Amino acid sequence: MNRLLIIRLSAMGDVAMTEPIIRQLHEKYPDIRITLLTAPFFRPFFREIEGIEFVDIDVKKRHKGFWGVFRLYRDIRKKYKIDMVADLHDVLRTKLLRKLFLLRGTQVASIDKERDEKKALTDLENKVFRQLKTTHQRYADVFVRLGFDVGVPEKSERKSLPIPSAVREAAGDRATDGKSKWIGIAPFAQHRGKIYPHDKMEAVIRMLAEEYSGDIRLFLFGGGREEREAAEAWERRYPEIYSVIGKIGLGEELDLIANLDCMVSMDSSAMHMASLVGTPVVSIWGATHPYTGFLGLGQSPDNAVQIDLPCRPCSIYGNKPCVKGDYPCMNGIPPRAVVEKVKNVLGK
Repeated sequence: MNRLLIIRLSAMGDVAMTEPIIRQLHEKYPDIRITLLTAPFFRPFFREIEGIEFVDIDVKKRHKGFWGVFRLYRDIRKKYKIDMVADLHDVLRTKLLRKLFLLRGTQVASIDKERDEKKALTDLENKVFRQLKTTHQRYADVFVRLGFDVGVPEKSERKSLPIPSAVREAAGDRATDGKSKWIGIAPFAQHRGKIYPHDKMEAVIRMLAEEYSGDIRLFLFGGGREEREAAEAWERRYPEIYSVIGKIGLGEELDLIANLDCMVSMDSSAMHMASLVGTPVVSIWGATHPYTGFLGLGQSPDNAVQIDLPCRPCSIYGNKPCVKGDYPCMNGIPPRAVVEKVKNVLGK
């Protein structure tokens, strides 16, 4: 029975995107022993894949730096006999790690990020504007190169999961709170080019509260102290809002998202978390674009809110400074456009 080591360290949204592909691999090849190298925090994403084993990485101490990669390699070999390695990350640390396995004769395959195509898509002067291969397909291709006939599922099925007790106690149960519409809002992202201005997002919140007066519950998602403070300020202003930031764990967030009618998200991890449990997403795109291949699995491009500008997309990750200085890609999106997309989803 072969053992496959899968490497996907970060970031959160990218790790979440691996789950449908790894789940399909497990379902199609149940005899393969899967060992996943990732951060301990991300384990809840893979809770439905029976038998998967984890190697935790400690990049701050034991596995930090050049020699830390060697220690990581020795730690893995001491515990497991690895027959194949699938590198779904392809950064300096993982390149070195897979090279060490390759030198021992282990079969190795890595993701092709097609950096030239992405550079052409984001070029400001000679832009080649076309849909690139999805990240899900790039992950699947790695396993194909290892000899596994793995494809990309169309979507994740809607899941029936329990509402976290902390949410039930504070915000009520769907069966008893009298609110027929439950909507998640994840207004934050790591980079400025992915963040819809907070005043405009607050306008979206206000419009939704008015549209569904007395019949709506809004849940705010995110992470970090500043995000939590901003969300709690909105929570104090709007009785419809309940912020879960810092109140429930990652697995409980997935449980709650499974009970939502819709998630409103940036091009961020919340979109991919919703996709894991089959919840429809209204996604807002600025410096990035669905053409980069990061649209959530099974999410409709029709639910992507964006405006056409010659400079878009200017970045794959939204981390480049705006050449115009004021992010017209985000500031130009009217709140009403977001609200109408949400109404369309709820209408369906």
